Amino acid sequence: MPDNSHLLIALASSHAPGCQQVLDTLRLPHLERLLARLQPVLAADTDTDTGSETDFSPPHERALARHLGLPAGPQGRTPWAAWQSGAAPGTACAWVTPSQWLIGADQVRMADPQQLQLDEADSRALLDILAPWFAQDGIELHYHAPMRWLARGAVLEGLACASLDRVIGRDVRAWLPDITSARALHRLHSEMQMLLYTHPFNDARASRGLPAINAFWLHGAGALDAASTATRAELPEQPSALRDAALHEDWPAWAAAWQDIDAGPVARLAAQAAAGAPVRLTLCGERSFLQWQAARRGFFTRINSLFGQKPLSSLREQL
Repeated sequence: MPDNSHLLIALASSHAPGCQQVLDTLRLPHLERLLARLQPVLAADTDTDTGSETDFSPPHERALARHLGLPAGPQGRTPWAAWQSGAAPGTACAWVTPSQWLIGADQVRMADPQQLQLDEADSRALLDILAPWFAQDGIELHYHAPMRWLARGAVLEGLACASLDRVIGRDVRAWLPDITSARALHRLHSEMQMLLYTHPFNDARASRGLPAINAFWLHGAGALDAASTATRAELPEQPSALRDAALHEDWPAWAAAWQDIDAGPVARLAAQAAAGAPVRLTLCGERSFLQWQAARRGFFTRINSLFGQKPLSSLREQL
């Protein structure tokens, strides 16, 4: 069960023009009430974060990594696969997600992997096709879930990889690992595209009206340090509807999702804060995240005047 005293909201704001238009009219009364009762975490605190829209690790992943005691820098070196799979310290791992790259005249865009409708049978069949090619570079592939395989191999140690959330719907070329440190991975991308272009696996999918799979995305690479302070702490509550809408740039759906979250998890957290419970709120944008925690008495008026009645409009330049 997630920790319902800590709410972490991914893509709570975006610098996309469509989102900015929505923010000008979006009202979130429970968020207003909650922020009036919380104190921003001070800039000197290790939980404060600033970054760039080009960082390989998005703010919501950096915030979660810090919460868990994992490496949380912007360079895409949080060993998510090793931590989530329970790998032993020193074992380099990564997640591999089957994907479809849409190749146009001036870009190579990644479709949302969820649109592939990949079930376990197809996923295992595809893994069997690709595994020998990965093995040639010392990478073992193991089935974990239809949209996520576990990769193990020394070449994954310290590899900087962009989060899947950074590349969905975007040109993948800007998010590939540096070729000087990942030549084998770049070659694998080319080989997999050639292999799958006319493979019977995709012919069978086409006969069922399913999209072709012609690529993969490797993310969450690295190994846990033997001296790591990472914990199995309770995960914060993490609504996904805002993230999903923002990745597809569906801003009306994003606004509706914010209103649902405001009436649900945010309202519950505001009630807990009003009752004096120790709560925490983390809002994440595309560049940075900000955190608030239970405020001391006498602090409420100043915070309320800072954010007014449109808190996200006030915060958008910081997120």
